[in-house]
Amino acid sequence: MLTTRQAVFRRFWHACMPLSELQDGPRPFTLLGENIVLFVDAQGRPAALKDRCCHRTARLSKGWCTPEGHLQCGYHGWVYDRSGRVVRIPQYPADKTIPADYCTPAYYCTARYGYAWVALEDPIAEIPAVPEFEDPAYRTIFQFHERWATSPLRALENSFDNSHFSFVHRATFGVADQPRPSRYELVDTETGFYAETVIPAANPERFRRISGVADAVTTRHMRNAYFLPFARRLDIEYPSGIRHIIINSFTPIDDGHIQLCQWLFRNDSEADCPAQLLIDFDAEITREDKDILESTDPDALVDTRRRGIEYSMESDRPGMLIRKKLMELLSRHGEQEIHRGAIPIHPA
Repeated sequence: MLTTRQAVFRRFWHACMPLSELQDGPRPFTLLGENIVLFVDAQGRPAALKDRCCHRTARLSKGWCTPEGHLQCGYHGWVYDRSGRVVRIPQYPADKTIPADYCTPAYYCTARYGYAWVALEDPIAEIPAVPEFEDPAYRTIFQFHERWATSPLRALENSFDNSHFSFVHRATFGVADQPRPSRYELVDTETGFYAETVIPAANPERFRRISGVADAVTTRHMRNAYFLPFARRLDIEYPSGIRHIIINSFTPIDDGHIQLCQWLFRNDSEADCPAQLLIDFDAEITREDKDILESTDPDALVDTRRRGIEYSMESDRPGMLIRKKLMELLSRHGEQEIHRGAIPIHPA
């Protein structure tokens, strides 16, 4: 599936950038192949516009924010409000009317969980709820927002795949002599599905503050949830009672790249386990995933009726259910999977 070719994904919210990165001025971002510019207005609310000035097409991300919370183009100084309308042209006298069609496209943009989220068209679903963000029993750790050369489906199926732990994660938590994966209990939900299982996990001494367990091998009670189209929640509970809750938005940049956004919530304290240790721990694990995922074909098969392309095994059930959910979504909106083989190649 070529993600940018599926119009329905434009109607979902995608995490784009931490709000903290917008405090010093506008920033460019690419979402589903669209070049956008993000900035904050005078009220501190994020806004998203097409990254093109309607005058001479300069990138608005080369400009700056005005004291009024507008965005000024760095080429000729045209000023835009959050709706994309040109509200000032420095070369015009103050009393001259600016035509209403002097504008650039604006996108839906909101602040949630410390990020600017964008939907390119009228959104059809809410941003997944993260109750821990407002819960004083949990601390919030902003871990990653980084570019990966893969697709959202590849990242998602990896997130629910218990059969790669003994191999990809053999240097961290994978148990090498237990390659047979534990079975997920899968439950359909309105927004995706819920998956629960318990896995063995290596627990070397350097990880024991993270797990709160002193044993060399411990368990992880995994409560995993998938949210259409490209988000997941992983709630890991150790025998110590420590909860290690990861939220991911696998934001599609283009057909070969995503942005991994990752939040961590913990029910312990900084004194129990420093945030930097937790960031380093999850970074080491995600580096292992990133390395192998970037070796896969990002044009991941979704319609499993296309035979002879990718083969599956029983432990791939969550990944197959993700595909089923995506196919149902496309069908509800009158779309079919668009993949590289379905695009005609015309000779030059």
